[in-house]
Amino acid sequence: MTPGPTAAPLAGILLAAGAGRRYGKPKALASSPDAGSWLGRGVRLLLDAGCTPVVVVLGAGAPEARGLLPIGDPRVVPIVADAWAHGVGASLGAALDALANLDGPVAAVVTLVDLPRLAPEAFTRVTGGEIGPSSLRRAVYDGAPGHPVLVGRDHWGPLRAGLAGDVGAGPYLRAHRAEPVDCTGLGGDDDIDVAP
Repeated sequence: MTPGPTAAPLAGILLAAGAGRRYGKPKALASSPDAGSWLGRGVRLLLDAGCTPVVVVLGAGAPEARGLLPIGDPRVVPIVADAWAHGVGASLGAALDALANLDGPVAAVVTLVDLPRLAPEAFTRVTGGEIGPSSLRRAVYDGAPGHPVLVGRDHWGPLRAGLAGDVGAGPYLRAHRAEPVDCTGLGGDDDIDVAP
């Protein structure tokens, strides 16, 4: 699933900062027999989709989570969101801040750590076709929004300005009519909130 020679350069964002209170531990530290380390799997999915760098946003359990990331891979950039406890908006904002001064990527692909059943094909669909700085796409599952999400560079600043607390990209994506990409059955709407 590597991009072709004319593919737009993409960055990846893996949101993995939450404390996972209902789950019982930070989901960045979670694993399952079929998926292995959720953190490692999320990073691999983004790398395999052609994203570089992949910004991994950590918070709760950050020291332990860093140990689950590939050592010495310059494509993987772990950061700690200082305000991670305030919610997903703070985590996404930290990732966009990290990408703001980076030359190259025309868009960022965003996903969550707690989607261990998310299929690679969802990334293929969301990143397929022509991508530019004004692109805005969101995977949908039977019409309901899910992940991954593709945010063109032109949207990074305005999206960042509207993030607060536990409010993520959803309102912005709705207001700006993000292109829906049908990914029904590919697992990006199946976040795990409670440990089995």
